[in-house]
Parts: sequence; structure tokens; C-alpha cells
Amino acid sequence: MENQTEPARKPSEEEVPPPAPRPVNLLLLGLLTAFGPLSLDLYLPALPTLTANLAATDSAGQLTLSACMVGLALGQVIAGTLSDRLGRKPPLITGLAAYVALSLACSLAPTIEIVIVLRLLQGMAGGSSMVIARAIVRDTYGPTNSARAFSLLMLAAGVAPIAAPVLGGQLLLVTSWRGLFAVLAVLVSGLLLAAIWRVPESLPVDQRHSGGFVRWLQQARSVFTDPVFCSTAAVQCLMGAGMFTFIGMSAFVFQDHYGFDAQSYGLLFAVISVGIVSFSRVSAWAATRRRPVVVMGWGVSIALVGAIAQFVAIALGAPALLVAVPLFLCISSGGLISPNCHAMALRNQGQRSGTASGLLGLIQFGVGAATAPLVSLAGATAFAMGAAMFTSTLLMAVTYLFAVRRSGRFD
Repeated sequence: MENQTEPARKPSEEEVPPPAPRPVNLLLLGLLTAFGPLSLDLYLPALPTLTANLAATDSAGQLTLSACMVGLALGQVIAGTLSDRLGRKPPLITGLAAYVALSLACSLAPTIEIVIVLRLLQGMAGGSSMVIARAIVRDTYGPTNSARAFSLLMLAAGVAPIAAPVLGGQLLLVTSWRGLFAVLAVLVSGLLLAAIWRVPESLPVDQRHSGGFVRWLQQARSVFTDPVFCSTAAVQCLMGAGMFTFIGMSAFVFQDHYGFDAQSYGLLFAVISVGIVSFSRVSAWAATRRRPVVVMGWGVSIALVGAIAQFVAIALGAPALLVAVPLFLCISSGGLISPNCHAMALRNQGQRSGTASGLLGLIQFGVGAATAPLVSLAGATAFAMGAAMFTSTLLMAVTYLFAVRRSGRFD
């Protein structure tokens, strides 16, 4: 498969690692991939308050999350494709600038309907930085060393989900949900300046392609003919379904059902995020010792144990602590799964890495955007959240066992 999608390489080229970005660049690229958690997690503690302030229903409040997820999905496809044609840096800078403006607009929105529309556009702008940062890593590290690079990238990206909910909860002591969007604008303004000065252009002019929508369809078709991409994308998608169910429903479940305040909920979210970062560190360590498909299997196993345990705890009416501990395992295992999914999915893509990365984001965030609202139709209850997470994790384990392990034997 690899010989069909990339020019043949001499054996000596396989043994020499590609030049690595400077540490500051890798840290910055990690923060640029954090727009998902940054856009979703910072205002999660304020979601019930936002819903009440705008006289909206819980379902409408969740649509502000879903709209952002849809935007993140679409933005990754659009920016990923443009970056294969124009280079990585121009769409990256444009997306960051648009994100700042749209965050300020969200802080001034008078109705829930306008918030939903602005969140869609904000997500599209944020998706550009996520997909382009991953493509830069693929350009720089190549297929051989990308598993470890993505693990280290996730370590840097882990700063956002740890800090965002805690920061959001604390900021609510001195400001409203509108102030949280203003803070987002300030934070991303700093990233915009850093990207202008410190992010290099990683795609040479002679490796860019021209063409419009027809060319994109051809690229997408080539991506989807790779069984490794398809199987790992399915695992990433199902992992995302469980994670986004948690993100979309946990604020209502833990604050309304278990009695958490905004600060306690933010702390819970931060602890889970620490777990993601810790497992990402394990993944980075294992990248030079085990195949990505094996490390991914560790994460899938941990996630399945956690999903079963949390569903049983919820069904038996256990207290919050006995629900939170297995939830920690289920969600934080993504630190083992996600970086290895990305490394395997992009391994064979070569110059299509921007398009492939965008399609991977479209699948993950598109399914995530649909999952939480569909599950919430049964009510924003602990049982609905637990059942959905158990189902998606079980399907992920089946997909890994019967598809990923088979397609990943080349690795």
C-alpha cells in the first residue's frame, strides 16, 4: 500500500529521522491543535448559566456545542485541502484571525440563535489550526517518526483541556459567560502572533497541487482507498463519539444530578484531562518500543473497562465518585488511542496529508456533533450518557479487533 501512494524510498532514507521542529515549535503546534478543547471546555462550566440567561432550553444550549463541533469538522476539511494547495501558513493565519473576531462576536450575541450561528463559524475558523498543525507534523517528521511526534504533540495540546475548565470555572466568579468568550479572543490573539513569527512553512512549493473541487474529490477518493486510514478513522470516530457525549452532557449530569458547582465540575474535567496527558506521555515513551497498533490496543482495552464500569455504576445509582473514576479511565485512555490513530491514518498519505487530516477531523467532529444532541433526546440524564458511552466504546473495541489489527500488520 505504501509503495502505491508514495515514491519509493531507499533503505538508508528509512533509517535517517527527518529533521525535527525546534521544541518551541512543537509546543506551539500542540497548542494550535488544542482548539477543540479550548473552544468547548472553557465555557462548559457556564453552559447551564448561558442557557438560563438567554431563556433557552437545555437542548438549545447543547446546540451551541454541536454547532462548534460541526464547524470544527468543516473547517478541518476546507483548511486541510487549501493547505495542500496554498501551503500551510496562509490558511493557518487566516483561520486564527477569524477566530479572534468571532470570539468577540460571541461575547456580544443577544440571542441563543445568534450564538449557535457564531459558534458554527468560530468552529470552522478553529478547525483550520487543528488540521494544519497536524499536517505540519506529518510534513516534518514523515511516516516513520510521526507516532512519537503526535504523542508529544498531544502532551502540549493537553494544556488546554486541563486549564480551560478550571480557568472557566474560576472566571465565572468574576465575570459572565460573555467574559469567557472575550478571554478566548485574548488567548488566541497571542497564538496568532506566535504563529506569525514562529511557525515555519513546511510544504515546499513543488509539492503543492492545484485544482478545485474535482481535485479534492480525487484526493479524498485516494485517501479512502487506504484500509489503514479507514479502519483507524473509524476507531477515532467512535472514540470521539463517546468523548463528545461526555463533553455535551456532563455539565448537566454532574451539576444538576450530582450537585456539583461550576468550580467542582471544572476541577473534575481538569483531572480527566491530566489523565489524557499522562497517557499521552506513556504513548510517547512506547512509540520507540512498540508498534502504534499495539499501543492503540492498550488504550482501547482501558477504555472498554472504564465504559463498562461507569455504566454499571450509573445503573446501580452509585455516588458521583464511583461514576467519575471509571469515566476517568474511559476518557483519558484517548491519550493512548488518538496519537496512534493519527500516525497510522496519515502514514500512507504523503502529499495528501492535509486533505487526509481534514477528512479525519471531519469524521471525528461530525459524528461528535451528531451524537450529543441525539443522546440528549432521551434526556440529559446520567443513564443516557453512560449508555451512549458504553455503546460507542464497545463498537470501537470491535472495530479495533477486527479491522485495525488486520490493516495495521504492515506497521
